[in-house]
Amino acid sequence: MVIKSKFDHYNFNVLDLERSLAFYEKALGLKEKRRKVAADGSFILVYLTDEQTGFLLELTWLRDRVEPYDLGECEYHLCMRVPGDYDEVRRYHKEMGCVCFENEEMGLYFIEDPDGYWIEILPEQ
Repeated sequence: MVIKSKFDHYNFNVLDLERSLAFYEKALGLKEKRRKVAADGSFILVYLTDEQTGFLLELTWLRDRVEPYDLGECEYHLCMRVPGDYDEVRRYHKEMGCVCFENEEMGLYFIEDPDGYWIEILPEQ
C-alpha cells in the first residue's frame, strides 16, 4: 500500500482564546476560518487560515484548563514565511515584544505566542 497524505492542520492548546486570536491576527495576519464549540461548552476549536494555502492552525481552548501547558524544551515549532520587507517585519515583531530568538547567520528569527509556542519567521521565497 502506498499512502498519499497531505498536511491539513497543526494544533496549539491555548489558555486565553481571545488573546491568542488577537495575537495571531496582529503578528501573522491569520484569520478565523471556522470554529467548533462543544455542546457542553467544555472546549472550543478555532481554525485559523492564511487565506493562501489550505493549511490551518487549530487553536484549542479547554474550559477546565487553568495551568499553563508544559511545552517541554520547545524543540518543535511552526514556521511561517512573510512577504515584503523582511527587516521591516522583524522590526514590527520586535515592537510587539514577541521576538524570542534570532539567528542572523541563518537569516531567521522566532516569535513567541502568548502561551509560549515558538513560530519561526522566514522571508517569502
